[in-house]
Amino acid sequence: MSNKCEQCIVRQFSSLKALNKDELLKMAECKTSYTIKKGEPIFEEGESTNGIYCVKDGVCKLTKLSANGKDQIVKLVKPGELLGQRSMISDEPANLSAVALEDMEVCFIPKKEIMEFFNENNQFSMNVMKTICGDLKDADDHMVSLAQKNVKERLAETLLQLEDTFGKNEDGTLHIQLSREELAGMIGTATESCIRLLSEFNKSGLIELIGKKIAIVDRNKLKRMAE
Repeated sequence: MSNKCEQCIVRQFSSLKALNKDELLKMAECKTSYTIKKGEPIFEEGESTNGIYCVKDGVCKLTKLSANGKDQIVKLVKPGELLGQRSMISDEPANLSAVALEDMEVCFIPKKEIMEFFNENNQFSMNVMKTICGDLKDADDHMVSLAQKNVKERLAETLLQLEDTFGKNEDGTLHIQLSREELAGMIGTATESCIRLLSEFNKSGLIELIGKKIAIVDRNKLKRMAE
């Protein structure tokens, strides 16, 4: 794994792209790289993260434990994104848990260095703020979707988002393979309802179920349904 932050392709996708060469060298010296296995947490809700994580490879889910003990998926995070920015700036414990959906490579950058960049590099602090605002906007959209769309519309919308954001495997199936329970958590319904709807979509020729995997067959119909 290359230790050189300035050569890391991933930084171009995140707030870190505003850092200059000296700041990147400083970051390379203070960061720690980790391999996180599928199913393992990067951090848990209520933990003090004391820095941020940069996702170099792999995808994780951000989840919130609801009152009934179920994990609600709030967001899926792909390579190039940063984790823990909000709780670091607000100086609060993590509001969500981050759990690897596949094997991941992440780099941890301590709070001390990040806050120095934040105070000294105006463009970097603007980028971080924009990212946090973007997350807030997504959370608003998701809340409206939960309130105004029925479960069928939400499932159609989520399947399209999964393909658009994370792409497909060679066999045409969605690259991100969520369990039926995780998918149900994303659309805010019971696992049984989610399984029933998937089989309904399958029968109608909207999707194809290949074992545990899902392939989108009729994008246009799904799009119409999602709207």
